[in-house]
Amino acid sequence: MLPIADSFEHGYHGCEILYGRGRAADLGAFLGDRGLDDALVVCGSNVGANDDLMEPIREGLGDRFAGVFDGTTPDKRIEDAYALLDERAAAGADVLVAVGGGSSLDTARQAPMLAADGRDLDRIRAAAEESPGDLGPLALDADPAFPVVVIPTTFAGADLSTGGSLVVRSADASPTGQPITVSGDAPMPIADLADPALFETSPESVLAGSAMNGFDKGIETPYAADATPVSDAAAVHGLRLLADSLPAVAGDRAHLDPEAAMDRAVVGALLVQIDRKISVIHAVGHGFARRYDVQQGAVHAVVAPHVLAYLFEEVDGSRRALAAGLNVDAQGRSDEAVAEGVVEAVAAVRDDLAVPSRLRDLPETSEADLPAVAEYVVDDWCMDRAPDGLDATPEEVEDVLRAAW
Repeated sequence: MLPIADSFEHGYHGCEILYGRGRAADLGAFLGDRGLDDALVVCGSNVGANDDLMEPIREGLGDRFAGVFDGTTPDKRIEDAYALLDERAAAGADVLVAVGGGSSLDTARQAPMLAADGRDLDRIRAAAEESPGDLGPLALDADPAFPVVVIPTTFAGADLSTGGSLVVRSADASPTGQPITVSGDAPMPIADLADPALFETSPESVLAGSAMNGFDKGIETPYAADATPVSDAAAVHGLRLLADSLPAVAGDRAHLDPEAAMDRAVVGALLVQIDRKISVIHAVGHGFARRYDVQQGAVHAVVAPHVLAYLFEEVDGSRRALAAGLNVDAQGRSDEAVAEGVVEAVAAVRDDLAVPSRLRDLPETSEADLPAVAEYVVDDWCMDRAPDGLDATPEEVEDVLRAAW
């Protein structure tokens, strides 16, 4: 196995990646060097109650620790973001430190844009009442009101991102049956502190549930229409690390030393986010999210092998690059055999995790909805990065979903 560094720092689009065991101890010094004095920690209630996770962060912040807001939820409700802004004002915080999974990181990233936007909750709700779809952007052309640091503790791959949306009206309350959301063009966090020791405080079920979401970012990048050798390099090496480590830290295959496996998994999760280019698998996940309140990692786990099998029937799909990342022997083998090996390798990683393997295993889903979900998938913005030569139709996507059912 290729070695990894014990620690490293790397600048990426304005975000300083700080990797290494024990890097939580560097939080206070990092903020102090940037003139930031009071940090409000942002997380969900389970993370906030996890002392093994929170204590190193509190100690690392030292006298810059200004308190904890533990009110984020997977729903990413706009009400929670306004509550966060109220807590920040009360604490006098000049920086947010978001800890946990994608929902906490997304909520914290959007809070500065919501503050810069200036509209109160009533005005946002009124705009949603008049809108048939998602609202326009928050704080268009405005700078964020304050910076954010992210500390991921899952493998969702939501940390090196400007993304995130807030739900203004849930699907149940929306006339279209789909949630109405709003988001701003948030900047990258000023730091992404990736400390493997903090990941080890997350329950294995949480790590497993997020694993395929991050893993699929590495799978999708090489076959994206706008892939480059640079994005391929990061994705393929990230896949190498994740393919052998995820089953050890979030599944049944304990073939590595636990600490070494976690170190490799965290570095892999960072690499697959560098210049990532999400595409068809993520479009399928989004299609289900428009219909159900379902965990994206679970959908990705089910559909990834089936989407790849479909892609390889239609286009090359960078199958040999993926084979290199997944330790599939491609030497002297036909294109068809390489494609089959890639699909089997992805399924093998999935099957070693405590995640579903059939859509029917997701209690939220209904087979009768598959045609509607397929329509959503084809229209999703991620399909703009589908491989050159792929012209997916709703009927073809529905066939993929039925194969996964």
